[in-house]
Amino acid sequence: MTGTTSFQTLAARLDGVALRPGDAGYEDARSGVQRAYLHEPSVAVRAGGAEDVRLAVRYAAEHGHAVAVQATGHGLNAPTEGGVLIDTAPMAGVRVDPASRTAWAAAGTRWEQVIAAAAEHGLAPLSGSSPDVGVVGYTVNGGLGLLSRTFGFAADHVRRVDLVTADGEFRSVTPDDDDGLFWALRGAGGNFGVVTGLEFDLFPVARFYGGGLYFDTELIPAVLETYREWTGTVPDRMSSSIGLIPLPDVPAVPAPLRGRHVAHVRIAYAGTVESGEELVAPLRALGPRLVENVGEMPYTASGTIHNEPKQPRNFYCANAMMSKFDASVPGAVLDLVGPGAEVFAVVQFNHLGAALAQPPAIPNAVDHRDASHVLRVVTLPQGPDRDVAHETAQTVTQAVAPWALGRSPSFLQGERDAGAQAREYYTPATFDRLAALKAVHDPENMFRCNLNVPPAKGEAASPAKGEGVAPGKDEDVSPSRPGKSIVM
Repeated sequence: MTGTTSFQTLAARLDGVALRPGDAGYEDARSGVQRAYLHEPSVAVRAGGAEDVRLAVRYAAEHGHAVAVQATGHGLNAPTEGGVLIDTAPMAGVRVDPASRTAWAAAGTRWEQVIAAAAEHGLAPLSGSSPDVGVVGYTVNGGLGLLSRTFGFAADHVRRVDLVTADGEFRSVTPDDDDGLFWALRGAGGNFGVVTGLEFDLFPVARFYGGGLYFDTELIPAVLETYREWTGTVPDRMSSSIGLIPLPDVPAVPAPLRGRHVAHVRIAYAGTVESGEELVAPLRALGPRLVENVGEMPYTASGTIHNEPKQPRNFYCANAMMSKFDASVPGAVLDLVGPGAEVFAVVQFNHLGAALAQPPAIPNAVDHRDASHVLRVVTLPQGPDRDVAHETAQTVTQAVAPWALGRSPSFLQGERDAGAQAREYYTPATFDRLAALKAVHDPENMFRCNLNVPPAKGEAASPAKGEGVAPGKDEDVSPSRPGKSIVM
C-alpha cells in the first residue's frame, strides 16, 4: 500500500457509505440490539459487500485504527471508542445447496433468512433461540442452538470461512489450510479478521417436537429442581433450557403471564411425537401451566419456543459453564434473583452434553465441552445506578463457582470488559495457541473490539509445529459467487 487513504477517498470507493459523527445515518450504523452502551467510532462503514470490508480494513490499518464489526448488535461487549466500525448488516444473502446439505450466508444475514431458505428443501440450520440473531457472530463464537445436543455446536459444522484479514486481503479458509486459522476462526473468529461469509452444514429436520411450558410463581422451586433432575435422564435427542423470568404487566405480554414471575421450560426434541410426549410427562405432572404450546412444529416456527423480543434494549449478561448442576444451585440462585428480587434478572439454565461433549471431526477452538449445563443471567440496568445490574449478574454466576469450568462465548453479551477475562472462555492450551496465531495474523491487534486474545510476544508467538502460515489465498471469496439457490 502506498500513500494514505483519506476519508473522502474511502467514501468515494465504497458501494456502501462511510459516516462520521454528526452525519445522517451515523447513529443507525453504530446502534444494534444491545443499547446498554454503543460503539463510538471515528468512522462507521455500512458495507455494501466484501470489497467494502476490504477497503475499510485497509483504511483502518493505514490510520492505525482498531476495527469493530457489527451486524445485529446482539453480542456487543467491547465497543470501539474511536477507530472504524464495519456495519455488515446490509450484506445479507443466503445460498442453499440441497445436494450437499450446506448453506452459505453473507456477513449480515440473520438466522430467519437461512431458516426460510433451508426449509424449502426440508433442511434446517443449527440456529439458536432467536431467529433475529446474526449468523456470523453466533457461529464464530461457538453457536449453542436449539438442537445442539443432537448435532453439536454450530461452529463444529462450518466448512468454509470467507474473511478479510488484517493485511486487507481476502482469504477463503477451509479445512485444507494448514496454518491453524480454520481451527481458530471456529470459536474465536472475531480476533482474526472480518468474516464476509460462512459455509456450513444443514440438517434434514423439517419438523420436530418442541415448544414451551410456563409455570406460575409458586411452582418455580419445584419446577427448577425437577428440571435439574430430569436433564440427567433424557436422551441425546432432547435439547432444553429453563428460564426464570419476571414478566411486566404490559399488553405485549400474553394475558395469563402478565405481571408474573414464571418458570419457562423450553423443549426441542429431534424424535417422534409419541416419545416426546413421554419425555415431557414428568414436567407436566408438576402442576397447571399458565401457557403451554408443546407439540410437533415446523422448524420455521422454532423462534416461538423462546419468543424473545426483537426490539433494541439495555441488558447485561453473565454466564458460567458448570461441570455439575448441583442440588444446592437452585436454592442459591433463587435466594439471589428469585421472585421479589430488587434487580430485574432473567436466569436461564441450558442443558449441555451429548453431541456438545464430543470433539468435532475437524478440531476447533470451542472449549469446556465437559460442561453439563450453562447458567446465564441477564439483567436490565434501571435508574441512575446502572452498575448494580452488572454486579448482580456476576454475583449470581459466583453461586456456581465450585462447579464452574469457565465461560461460554455463545452467551457473551453486554460484558464490556470481556476482553480482560478472555482466558475464562478457553482452556490454557487453547488460549496460548490462539495468542500465537494472533501474533502471526494480527500482530498489531487491530481486531480487539471483541472477546480479545492479545497476540503472544517473543518465542510464544511462533505457531505450533505444523501450523505455519499458508502462502496463498483463494480468490473465490466474493458473495457474488454462483450458488445453487439464492435468497437475497
